[in-house]
Amino acid sequence: MNEIILRTENLRKEFGNVVPLKNISLDVKRGEIIAIIGGSGTGKSTFLRTLNLLERPTAGKIFFDGKDISTQPPEILRQRVGMIFQSFNLFAGLTLIENAIAAPVELKGLSKQEACERAKKLFESVGLDEKIFNYPDELSGGQQQRAAIVRALMMEPEILLFDEPTSALDPTMVGEVLAVIRMLAKKNLTMIIVTHEMNFAREIATRVLFFADGEIYEQGTPAEIFDAPKLPKTIAFIRRQKYFRYEISRRNFDLPEMQGRIQAFAEKYGLTAKYINRLQLCCEEIIFATMAGCYSATDKISMAIDITYVEAEKILELALTSGGRVYNLFDENDDENLSVKILRGYGKNFRYVRDEDLNKISMEVVAP
Repeated sequence: MNEIILRTENLRKEFGNVVPLKNISLDVKRGEIIAIIGGSGTGKSTFLRTLNLLERPTAGKIFFDGKDISTQPPEILRQRVGMIFQSFNLFAGLTLIENAIAAPVELKGLSKQEACERAKKLFESVGLDEKIFNYPDELSGGQQQRAAIVRALMMEPEILLFDEPTSALDPTMVGEVLAVIRMLAKKNLTMIIVTHEMNFAREIATRVLFFADGEIYEQGTPAEIFDAPKLPKTIAFIRRQKYFRYEISRRNFDLPEMQGRIQAFAEKYGLTAKYINRLQLCCEEIIFATMAGCYSATDKISMAIDITYVEAEKILELALTSGGRVYNLFDENDDENLSVKILRGYGKNFRYVRDEDLNKISMEVVAP
């Protein structure tokens, strides 16, 4: 079993009243490739910056090779941990080779000649051997990011941290940077990569962390996270789900208000007018038919309509939860129940379950 090279215990970071990191405990083994995914503002980049001591943790500890480095001078750690930033962070007034050799000459005591020889080999390995005397502003974004990776490798780091290395790149340049990271992965380097490239994370990572609300919300192998996530926020993120809920507590609820809110929700995600009309009609039919079947004239109404749009798969799901007596609308005869005929004509994948005294009915609304 690989030894633990990096460990965090109850790591917390505060910026005034903002707490981007709440309670991060993580063990990283040598040779692991960890991909960190999650929405904006969930603490991913702050976590990397704290690992590299660009930000000091407010509470908790960071251990490197078993030693607490949380309060140590950052220069000691940065000789062993390299970081690649979104915006490259190359020195504009230095050529690529000057960018590459500056730190190892100053911090590791390499001779300029030795550093240059090492740099030339690394630049050749990433396809930049003909650009070493160019300045950063003479290169494309992809070339600059490859040069930034070389600069980090010059220190022979034991861990590489990547903070969304392709987010500032034109889509045509993303592939060249990912190719270099793939090459590094084959060399058994320990890497922690914050990325929004889901397919890349699935391909390269040995473990995936999903961040939410400043915490590691769920983690697992790429197959576990991308194919079978267990927790609601992970599922929503992976499937890119958008939710809408409307609760009904009386028979004469405000139907136009509900339909207006459904339209605003659906338009936001680019559904066509015909698709929206179909969704609104299905909502109306499923609500009133279920209301009539579940409740007597004197019963108190308690219902909730839930709409889920799975953006990644273009799937629109409609669900209704209600109290009252046991009632499955889709058990009704199509020929005798107009609502069922409409719903079956506009949908598929009909489901019903009775759970904790609640009726739960759902369907997929098919696009026109």
